[in-house]
Amino acid sequence: MSFLPSLGQHAGFIWAAYGVATLVLGALIWWIHFDARRQRQLLADLEAMGIRRRSARNAASKSATGGKAQSP
Repeated sequence: MSFLPSLGQHAGFIWAAYGVATLVLGALIWWIHFDARRQRQLLADLEAMGIRRRSARNAASKSATGGKAQSP
């Protein structure tokens, strides 16, 4: 007894569809991983140049004023 079902005359199309779907999902996972590494590197480069995120600035100004944000 085989664990694979009998796919009949469309077996080639079905296996090709599974193969293409697997390749596309693998490519998307690889791209997300690659892009995340690139974005982290770009952020590190900006921070090394002294450019900080606005959220970090707001957190610093809130802690300096006792939790209240300063108006610009």
